Amino acid sequence: MSDIAGVAHEPDGEPTGVVLLTHGAGGSRESPLLIRLCDEWAGRGWLAVRYNLPYRRRRPKGPPSNSAASDQQGIVEAIEWAHSLTPGPVIAGGHSYGGRMTSMVAAAQSADLTTLTLFSYPLHPPGKPERARTEHLTDIAIPTVFTHGTADPFGTIDELARAAALVTGPTRIVEVTGARHDLGSKTIDVPKLAVEAALILTGR
Repeated sequence: MSDIAGVAHEPDGEPTGVVLLTHGAGGSRESPLLIRLCDEWAGRGWLAVRYNLPYRRRRPKGPPSNSAASDQQGIVEAIEWAHSLTPGPVIAGGHSYGGRMTSMVAAAQSADLTTLTLFSYPLHPPGKPERARTEHLTDIAIPTVFTHGTADPFGTIDELARAAALVTGPTRIVEVTGARHDLGSKTIDVPKLAVEAALILTGR
């Protein structure tokens, strides 16, 4: 899977479809959240792949820098690769920056996606709600799941609800009480709730 710098979590038997998940700024495919999410998806019968964005393939550490266009192209290539494997649905998304880049691919309709699954969508920089990153959401017409912590400094649940309302496709919000941007929780099974919400929107 070197073409998309991915790690596959394979289900028992023929997969229902493919799920592609990528990381936040400063992160990588080794994110504990991505690993747990892919394990959950594989346990539900899907081939789940966590992969590095192009900027991370070029540099092992550090945040993205002027790489949005190439990162989005990397997402398009990953989705096209997934379609070569299965006639079934392809779901894609990611954490923070990775989710935002995938949402921009969905908005541009650059690739054929069934459902979008976004974790800790970075609505704005912390403390700067006037710098909203929501303009493209009105162009998203596919089902979209937002999984978000109530203590996330990149956006409140109320802000997220207003942003989700911009999406023209069906949406669901998975609210993680007390969680910050990493979606860590000792009491809530975040992967289980997020995967179940995506399955419902996907009609599975």
